[in-house]
Amino acid sequence: MFSFLKKRLVNEEGAMDKIIVTLLLVVVGVAAVVGLSTWMGTQSDTIKTSAESEITSVTGEAAQ
Repeated sequence: MFSFLKKRLVNEEGAMDKIIVTLLLVVVGVAAVVGLSTWMGTQSDTIKTSAESEITSVTGEAAQ
């Protein structure tokens, strides 16, 4: 199976380039998903803190 794949890769022009580009795109995609997930977690915490302080401020003013 591996010999067939090796032979096929050697016979195809630019096959190695396609594989390298595909792997690069996969790595970039995974990094983007991890980065977005981290950023969303940080933004979520920031929004929660801001909302809690605003709610406390509004309810404190309303009680007085």
